[in-house]
Parts: sequence; structure tokens; C-alpha cells
Amino acid sequence: MQKIKLTILPRENKQPDESCCAAPAPKTCCSTEKALPQITLGWDRSTSGTIRNVSTEWTRSDYWGMIKCRISAFRTRYTVSPGLYAVGEPSNESDVFVSANYKFSFDVLRRELRGMNAWILVLDTKGINVWCAAGKGTFGTDELIKRIQGAKLDAVVSHRRIIVPQLGAVGVSSGEVKKKTGFTVSYGPVQAADIPAYIRAGYRKTKEMSLMQFSLLDRLVLTPMEINPFMKKYPWFAAAVLLIFGLQPSGILFQQAWTGGLPFLLLGFAAIVAGAFLTPVLLPFIPVRSFAVKGWLMGVVALSAVMLFLNAALQSSVLLLVIAWLFFPLLSSYIALQFTGSTTFTGMSGVQKELKLGLPVYISSAGITLLLVVLYKIAEWGIL
Repeated sequence: MQKIKLTILPRENKQPDESCCAAPAPKTCCSTEKALPQITLGWDRSTSGTIRNVSTEWTRSDYWGMIKCRISAFRTRYTVSPGLYAVGEPSNESDVFVSANYKFSFDVLRRELRGMNAWILVLDTKGINVWCAAGKGTFGTDELIKRIQGAKLDAVVSHRRIIVPQLGAVGVSSGEVKKKTGFTVSYGPVQAADIPAYIRAGYRKTKEMSLMQFSLLDRLVLTPMEINPFMKKYPWFAAAVLLIFGLQPSGILFQQAWTGGLPFLLLGFAAIVAGAFLTPVLLPFIPVRSFAVKGWLMGVVALSAVMLFLNAALQSSVLLLVIAWLFFPLLSSYIALQFTGSTTFTGMSGVQKELKLGLPVYISSAGITLLLVVLYKIAEWGIL
């Protein structure tokens, strides 16, 4: 019988605020190179490889990374290298958990494996979390088969089972994986925090372990990433509004741009808040199932609230009132529709249906709004 010799690189121990979980290089990120410990596993098959041992404790940089990926586009670059990782001192009998290479997903999993000896097989999901990647196909059957074979997993563990997150089930065909690799796929709990209880129960899930609660806090922490993309576009919207109201036959009048444009700047901001914050937070309490309609209703509420202060400023023109009531609730509706990809409330078919119905409405209303703006300016200049 030949023996496998796997080199397990030690966990980081340089500074408490540094993390090397994402380091792709096979070298340790510690300050000094020490003799690397080796785990000798005995069963039929000869191979060798280097596997990084990752800590189950989060460092300051891990927490800071979590914050940044929650509030900015940093999450698109927050990744770990695909491959096999070790937690604790795993043996050939240790469980194998599958994760995405979105580092926040990976970090949550390794944290919940505290006190355990396990393997983590990371798929290349292009930096996307398990749930979204499963829907997009990057957390899928072919990628899982590729990583099992690439890591020579059948030589690392003596059993033939892997545990895939339940939220990744839509992308993985257990039958195809079994056929191509010999590994049986078990779908673990929705929340990584339930993994210890899941294992203690003999790899059986309770009803609660299979449910995605999507609580108020869950929705609230997602809102910064809903708000951020539209706030980045807000300066362009503001510039367009100020240009429209300031443009006169004699040139651009800054005073008129500000006094005429300010109400619409406030309405634009209110539409973003209604669609990207109020709709996600109040999602289960807003009537109707459609996200587009939910966003429109919240847009009407927000517009009504702002109009209490701005109505006098817009009363001088019926066209301005029509533009405001037509455009801004639909803008809120469009923004709210973007939240469908983050929720448990709808599936791919539901999203496609809403887009099919909603896009023509958004496009046509934008065209009508533009026409009304042109008519307003023509009337303002006395051409009609």
C-alpha cells in the first residue's frame, strides 16, 4: 500500500489584522519560513499536493472586508483562489464542504467550522456568492466535477461524500456528479451556522435548517449595495435636471437652474430611498407580490410625502406635476425591481416575467417624460 503525503501549510500567525485566506500562492504568508508540517495518509493511491490550512477566526481585515463588500463594488474583487483548503487537522475521514470563491461566503463557512477538522473545496464562481452563482451557472455541476478531479479528492478522503450548501442545489446535479466522480452530494443547511447541529444529527436537516428566513436584519444589510449604484448615477441625474431648468434662450441661468431644479433633485433622491431602501426593508408588508408594483407604491408614498413641502414650487406648471407623478414612482419601481436578485421572495421565472412586463412600461414612460419636458421648455420660452 502506497501512502499519500499532503503538505498542509500552517495558518497565518504574523499580525492579527492580516489575512492570507485569499492568497493564491503556495507559500505561507507568515513572516518566516518554517518547516511545514506534513500529514501522511495511508490508502491506495499515490499523489502529493500542498493545501493551505485556514483559521476559523476572523481578523480585523476580514471584518473590514465584509463591511466593504456590503457597501461597495469591492465585493466583485473579494475572492479566494479555487481549490482545496484545510480547517483544523483534517484526516481522510473528515467532511468535505463546498463553497464559492466569494471570500465573504468562504469566511462565513470557515468561521462556522470552528473546533472541527474539515476540508473546504472552493469552486471558481467568478467572485459571486453561492446563491447567485448557482442561478448564473458558475456554482454548477461542471465546475464541481472539475474541482473534485483537480484536487484529487478521491485520494485525499477515503469516503465518497461532499456537502454542498442548500442554496447551491439549483446549480448542481447530484446524479451527474456521482456518475463522473463517484462522490455522493449531500445538501447541507441553508445557514452555515447550522452545520454543527446538522452533523450532530447524523447529517439530517430539521425543517428550520431548510428554511431561509430573510429577516428584517437580512434585508437591511443588503440595502447599501442597492443604494450605492444609483447614488453613483445621481450626480449625472442632478446635472441633467439643473441643465434643463437653467437652459434659457439667452444661455444657462444658474439661479433659475437651482430654484427650478431643486424640487426635482429632492424627488430623485426620494425615489432612490423608496426603491432601494424602503422597499427592501418593508418587503413582506407591502401589498401585492410584484416587486415592480411594490416599488411603485413606495414611490407614490415617498412622492406624496415630499410633495407636502414642494407642492407650491410645482403648482406653477401642470406639466411639472404630471412629469413628477409619472416619472418618479416608476423610477422607484425600476430600482426596487433590482432587488429581486437578492431575495428569497421570487425565482428566475418570476424575475423574467416582471422584466418582460415592466421594461416596456419603463421605456415608454421615459419617452413620454422626455416629450413632456420638451413641451414644458417650449412653453416656458414662449414658443407656443
